[in-house]
Amino acid sequence: MNTIWIVMPILIVLMFLLGIDLSKKAFVNVVRNPKAVLLGLIGQIVVLPVLAFAVAWLLNLPPVYFMGLVLVACCPGGSSSNVFSMLAKGDVALSITLTALSSVITLFTLPIIMEFVASGVSNMSGMEIHLPVGKLLVQNLVLLFVPMLLGSLFRNYLPDAAVKVKNVLSKVAFPALMTLALVFFYQYKSEIVEHFAVLGLSAAGLILVAMLCSSIIARIGNFTDAVRRTIVIEVGMQNAAQAIAIASSPFIFNSGEMALPAIIYALLMNVILLTYVYCIRLKLK
Repeated sequence: MNTIWIVMPILIVLMFLLGIDLSKKAFVNVVRNPKAVLLGLIGQIVVLPVLAFAVAWLLNLPPVYFMGLVLVACCPGGSSSNVFSMLAKGDVALSITLTALSSVITLFTLPIIMEFVASGVSNMSGMEIHLPVGKLLVQNLVLLFVPMLLGSLFRNYLPDAAVKVKNVLSKVAFPALMTLALVFFYQYKSEIVEHFAVLGLSAAGLILVAMLCSSIIARIGNFTDAVRRTIVIEVGMQNAAQAIAIASSPFIFNSGEMALPAIIYALLMNVILLTYVYCIRLKLK
């Protein structure tokens, strides 16, 4: 069974939910705090992929896992980062703005970065890795931009109904992601067991280094504690469902193995960032 048929509806629901969250107030935040938005986006779109490439190179990951780790780093922030920011008493408006803008910007940066990485990995490994950029752009527009736009229009024209739909879908999204993870574990359990040490180390290392670097970036910006916490969470949390959709799509890479770093990243980022949020809440008591 190709898991893309499970990933697609989950990803569409997540992006539709993000669209419902969008409002004019979210984008007013760009004007209100442009430096925080800019540095947050630099952390997500530039720093994280560079760190992923460095971690994959240092750990000498096999080509398919090398590509998979960089792929999840090239994706936008995950929608659950907004909830984590709220729990950490961060700047939720900034979180929503960063998630929304990164979701749009990475439609174009992801193919560019991944084409460069595919070329580099091909040269290092001697394997020919082809990235169908046009198909990737089309898939991203269909699975990401369109649902997000529909969610935003739904909120704009039917605000009361949008709130009710959001309340229902938000309860379904996380269990659906966990179901997806279980399906992947069942399908690729032997590969996961064989490579879990290196994949777990690479994913955990990337998350922790990304959180450290984003904290430094936020301190350079001399932001409030709430803004710093938000940037750390936004850079650490990625839309793993999108990475899985790209890796397993029959139109792009058609590789379940390439999706494994994203699955493990998704599990570890929740554990690590929940621990971070817990420590923050203890500190704020």
